[in-house]
Amino acid sequence: MYKKITLAALLLTMFSTSALAKTTLVLYTSQPNEDARMTVDAFEQAHPDIKVNWIRDGTTKLTARLQAELAAGGATPDVLLIADSVTMESLRQQNLLSPYKSPEAVRYDPALYDAQGYYYGTKLITTGIAYHRQAPVKPASWQDLLKPALKNMTTMPSPLYSGAALIHLATLTDNPQLGWAYYQQLKENGAMPQGGNGAVLSAIASGGKAYGVLVDFMAIREKAKGAPIEFLFPQEGVSIVTEPVAMMKAAKNPAAAKAFIDFVLSEQGQRLVLKQGYLPARADLPVPEGFPPRDQIKLMAFDAGKALAGAEQNKQRFSQLFGSR
Repeated sequence: MYKKITLAALLLTMFSTSALAKTTLVLYTSQPNEDARMTVDAFEQAHPDIKVNWIRDGTTKLTARLQAELAAGGATPDVLLIADSVTMESLRQQNLLSPYKSPEAVRYDPALYDAQGYYYGTKLITTGIAYHRQAPVKPASWQDLLKPALKNMTTMPSPLYSGAALIHLATLTDNPQLGWAYYQQLKENGAMPQGGNGAVLSAIASGGKAYGVLVDFMAIREKAKGAPIEFLFPQEGVSIVTEPVAMMKAAKNPAAAKAFIDFVLSEQGQRLVLKQGYLPARADLPVPEGFPPRDQIKLMAFDAGKALAGAEQNKQRFSQLFGSR
């Protein structure tokens, strides 16, 4: 009897230990809290052997935290899921990321991920033109914002405050059809920067400004709620923020980190992006409600390395043109 009880207890202990012996994955993400929770829950459901401990904050604060942890020799995340490729490129150049060739990459445009596998875009957050429903002209291109009839009617997020706006600035000024001459003409036509994308959205929805440079999902979601706002993808193309994912070089659980990268790039992970209301980076998936077909969305070329190298100079030149707003 004693031996039976002992054996049963031993088996119970072994089972309990096995059940609790999950791999822990540490994730730093800049996703909104609700999106981050959905992403983590879906991943854990797909990988019940992995427990995700995640920290959510803005990309700038997360990278500052990461640098402080590295300087102190403390713990660091296994995987990053943050706003933009320029930040990832900076981390890559600091030799802080580990390359991983995900098998899911074959389903993506090579322009959306690092050729060596250091980071992968997971969604397409584009910047286009939003306008009030009662605006005098329905624009079709970036050039339309330069029309005399639109003088003093346009607002835009400042690249001094918004990472997406800084990427937009780098993209347009590197485009031979636009360049810095375009921003000079915007200035001459009375375009006014103000804070981030949220401020631009408020200005247009309230009728304070008729036109604005804005990220897609904010305008499209607000329109769905009944706001008098429209959004268009200009014919010259749009800039993109890709919310890339990457594995840290110091990852304690690289296998789990690779599984997470594969998951967010997989069809299941990209359908979650679609459910959250964003344009999936994976081209074989449909677009969210309110978006035009993919063949009507032209993506402008973007060089993350070049944008990183020119970031401070671009900010300075923008400040000289528009002031420090």
